[in-house]
Formats: sequence, structure tokens, C-alpha cells
Amino acid sequence: MSSSVPKVRLAGGLEICRVLNGMWQVSGAHGTVSKTKAVEAMQAYVDAGLTTFDMADIYGPAEEIYGLFNNQLKSSGSAAPALQGLTKFVPRPGPMDRRVVEKALQRSMSRMQVDALDCVQFHWWDYKDKRYLDALGHLSDLQQEGVIRELALTNFDTQRLEEITQKGICISSNQVPHCMLPHLTHVLFLDAQVPATACVNLLASF
Repeated sequence: MSSSVPKVRLAGGLEICRVLNGMWQVSGAHGTVSKTKAVEAMQAYVDAGLTTFDMADIYGPAEEIYGLFNNQLKSSGSAAPALQGLTKFVPRPGPMDRRVVEKALQRSMSRMQVDALDCVQFHWWDYKDKRYLDALGHLSDLQQEGVIRELALTNFDTQRLEEITQKGICISSNQVPHCMLPHLTHVLFLDAQVPATACVNLLASF
């Protein structure tokens, strides 16, 4: 197994590979997915030192496949490397009370076969619906309770990132399409009034 893959430490202390294994490909959008073959294929990535997997609650069986592999790895009896599972919470528009948020996280934990979530990346469809702040407030509370290690965003713009961090919500990262990075990094670090204490990593999806 290789240990040469560079790592980065997020705000909450979670160390992840700089290259993430994206699991959107097993969402089913490309055709029928064999869970058995998908689990088998994941071993090659881990053997290469690529132990960080990125998925979402809307990526079909992605969380379940991760859970099957995670359980298999732990049950192998060998000195298995620790995995890092980054998932996304992508709720449909609607009330964002704590019960709704907690139920979604419990579902992800059950699928991924974990007692706590390494990282939850929150996505919101419509900025005109300000209930994303309610959801993030509950996610932040659940992070404090140990349900989530890292609280992150996906596809949020800098205006909303500024709004969120100024409310005292600690955001570890924001995952955005790589084609947006030249513009986004300029706006994020030069124009947006993000608190200097906010260490927000940018994750680029390809």
C-alpha cells in the first residue's frame, strides 16, 4: 500500500487525501451498478493510498456501497487503513427543523455503517428560500454533539458563505466545480468578508 498521497487537514482536524475518490459514478446515472463489483473496485484505490471517498445521499447506492466496503475492510482482520467518508446532505425544499435534519443524517450513518459522519457537505437548491440557515444551524448543533466531525458546503457562492460564517457557523470546506476556481478564489479571498479565523478549504470536483 502506498503512503505517498498528499494529505490536507480540515478545520475540525480530519485529515483527507488531496485527491478524493468521487462516487457519483455509482449513482446509477450511467447504468445499472453492481454493488459487489463496486466494493471490489474500491480496494485498489485504498491499496494505492487513496482512502478518502466523496459521495452524497442522492447518489443512488453510493453511501451503501461505501458502508459495505467499510465493514468489509474492518472485518478483514488485517491492519486496515482508516477511511474518510465525505457525504452530502441534499434536502428537498421544505421545513428544516431539527427532526428533518437529524433523520437525514441517521439515514446516511446507517447506510455508511458508521457511528458518526466524518464530513457532511450541505447543498441547497434555492437561495431565495432562507431555510438553509435553519438547516445549517441544526447541522452545527449536531456537530457540537459529535454526530458530524466536519461541517462543509457544496456549490455555495461567496455571498452565502459570508452570510453563514458571520453567523458563527464553522465551515471546513466548499466543494465547487473546478472550472469555477479561477473566479471563485479571487472573490472568496479578496472580495468576500469571510472572517479571518474561518479556514475554508476549496474542494474541486471534476
